[in-house]
Amino acid sequence: MRYLVRARVKPGREADLLEAIERNTLGRGSVAEGEYLRNMQDARVCADETARWVEVCYCPTPLQEERPYWEQYFELERVQDAHDRRKCRDENGTKPWACGDCDCTARLGQKLRNSGSSFLDELRSKTCLGKRRR
Repeated sequence: MRYLVRARVKPGREADLLEAIERNTLGRGSVAEGEYLRNMQDARVCADETARWVEVCYCPTPLQEERPYWEQYFELERVQDAHDRRKCRDENGTKPWACGDCDCTARLGQKLRNSGSSFLDELRSKTCLGKRRR
């Protein structure tokens, strides 16, 4: 299943998150290891200053396996189905593991790409500003 995630970086965790992304250690040890870095590459900052991204997850509970990795850095404000579960081929059993190469959320992905600004650019900017103020 694909989920639209809305989250805020926990105060004081920006530099640690950026370091984990840049060192490719974000999500290390998780079965979804590379997915975390892809999510951060695609994440956007919206008008309400939340980061948003579409995440693939095969757990019976949304982000069950990923949640502890995300919660090191983020307050997860909302995790919602990115599309109708009944139409998800993995979820309805017509094609196991379908979400990995499915384009079911292509429109949502495009909408996100055209909204807000790059989460990574914003994170780098805030982190660099914070370092200069010290």
